[in-house]
Amino acid sequence: MQLACIHVVQNKGSAGVDRMPVTALKEFVFKNRPQIADALKKGDYGAQPILGVSIPKSNGKMRLLGIPTVIDRWFQQCVAQAVTPRFEIEFKPHSYGFRPGKNAHQCVMQSQQYINDGFLHIVDMDLKSFFDEVDHCLLMQLVYRKMKCQTTLQLIRKWLRAPIKIEGKLVKRRKGVPQGSPLSPLLSNIVLHELDRELERRGCRYVRYADDFRIYPV
Repeated sequence: MQLACIHVVQNKGSAGVDRMPVTALKEFVFKNRPQIADALKKGDYGAQPILGVSIPKSNGKMRLLGIPTVIDRWFQQCVAQAVTPRFEIEFKPHSYGFRPGKNAHQCVMQSQQYINDGFLHIVDMDLKSFFDEVDHCLLMQLVYRKMKCQTTLQLIRKWLRAPIKIEGKLVKRRKGVPQGSPLSPLLSNIVLHELDRELERRGCRYVRYADDFRIYPV
């Protein structure tokens, strides 16, 4: 929990719906950590709504980010630190997005290697509105395969179902993994790992960075 606090503070970021700044997190943790840990274990903790903020994309459209409160970001960072190694061990080597030790430069280099090897035909794909359309039931089933801890599963489910506040109004969420939280990159890769498995089953050469991927057919 202490390591997660340090990580969240270093990442800075905006305040959520409660307007608590990230600079106030260390003092909050110092004063309340035992009570919070107890509430988490007992299942009494309730996720707060996330703040919806739209930012422009490179294609001129808008992307909706979901900003959790600083406290929820702390909790999510705790869970991410604990469960990421369990999934990372099975993730495919040609998945480069939002993973420890992986980056966009490596993705480009692998793409260049395919081209140098003579695979000049490229199928370039982007999963439309992927982060907005993730099925919660499917995601939880995939998480359950590797993570049987009921406390962890309950926390993830609460974060997935937390409403989003857009222009002052709370909107229910029944699908999607909003970008902007410490846990969303891992959750999205858990779903997209199934795509990687299918591509490998079909013998495809590919690279993937989050929901963008390229296939290099013969």
